[in-house]
Amino acid sequence: MPEDTRKGQLLQLFTDITSKTQIVEPMKKIHGTLRDRDAVEREIALVMREILDQGFFKTKLKPLQLAKLVSAYYAGKNDTEIARDLGDEKLSKTVARARVRLKLFRELDFKMPFDRVTMETLLNSGRNMKDISDDLGVSPSTLREYRHVIEQEADHTIDYFLERIKDVMEDRDLTEQMTRSATNDGLGEAIDITEAEMIDIT
Repeated sequence: MPEDTRKGQLLQLFTDITSKTQIVEPMKKIHGTLRDRDAVEREIALVMREILDQGFFKTKLKPLQLAKLVSAYYAGKNDTEIARDLGDEKLSKTVARARVRLKLFRELDFKMPFDRVTMETLLNSGRNMKDISDDLGVSPSTLREYRHVIEQEADHTIDYFLERIKDVMEDRDLTEQMTRSATNDGLGEAIDITEAEMIDIT
């Protein structure tokens, strides 16, 4: 059977099963569109660019690197592993600060070796960081990290953008479920062909 005919039949089969034409609408406007991880990260990167362009926080990481950070965080990777994925293990502290700014908290972020209320009271007292860190028995740099966590937890400046990112991640989860289901039904090849054809259609 000619390859074009075979593709056509598979596309028709997939179209019939997925109820017609909505799949040809622009991908970013469809909830649950079949997208790969790179496409999801590119979409998150667009949101990250907005955050950075509006000056909500500064980091040496680029929008796409921040998007990969988000993806890797949800994949269960720690900060060192994420930094390694970005090409430089030395970026782990940069990754940690950016992650906290994006409210991607870990349980360890709040495991302080002192009472949190005591720390907050001291930070609001007007005393310098060196004296406060001495009282709490930690280094000034460690104290600054805990202060950063507390500040970002209470800061709602970029919540709107974070909700958009959350929506993208939820779309990816739905996409993966749809893809697995379709593949198990023997439609994997049809989906691959449809995704490839979508670029030309749209």
